[in-house]
Amino acid sequence: MNDYRYFPDPDLSPVHVSEEWLNDLKLSLPSLPRELYLKYINTYGLPELDAQVLTNTKEVAMYFEELSSITKNYKASSNWMMGPVKSYLNDASLKIEDFKLTPKRLAELIGLVEDNKVSFSAASQKLFTALVDDESKSALKLAEEMNLMQDSNTDTLGELADAIVAEFPDKVLAYQKGHKGLLGMFMGELMKRSNGKADPKVANELLRKKLG
Repeated sequence: MNDYRYFPDPDLSPVHVSEEWLNDLKLSLPSLPRELYLKYINTYGLPELDAQVLTNTKEVAMYFEELSSITKNYKASSNWMMGPVKSYLNDASLKIEDFKLTPKRLAELIGLVEDNKVSFSAASQKLFTALVDDESKSALKLAEEMNLMQDSNTDTLGELADAIVAEFPDKVLAYQKGHKGLLGMFMGELMKRSNGKADPKVANELLRKKLG
């Protein structure tokens, strides 16, 4: 191990600084905006625009750094930062350092969407503000209380899909003859009849199977 000697004053004893100590010091220093910009592009795989916005200020970058240490879905995190979070701060004339929602709680919200437990629209339009206003409850607890949880029950959704398929035999025949765009119509019907709570992925798979 190399040692570096520093003589601040001829009357004082030399100070020994190890290479290990210097490396630890470098690691403890905050990353520079340019370093973070490159990290977000090269390591996180984010578009240049995202990286630029996220490193626009030190405070935003530090919030995103903490958020990224909790959830590894970097693009989803970036979308939330550049979308709902930015809009909320602009509307409330707040800076990120005044934002009451911690990175940990925002990560919980992102996780609910990524796990298909809550739709993005319900999470961003309803649950997000509720989570900001109520610091005592988790994202999951609020989603349950607000009746925002998506329905992934294949039995329940299957019954709805069966009813829709039986109601539109001509559309089913057209779909089977190649008009695959009709799947959107069937999905719309299923989402309407489930009051918007159907898990889109599960609903899509069920309808495809039943339509043949």
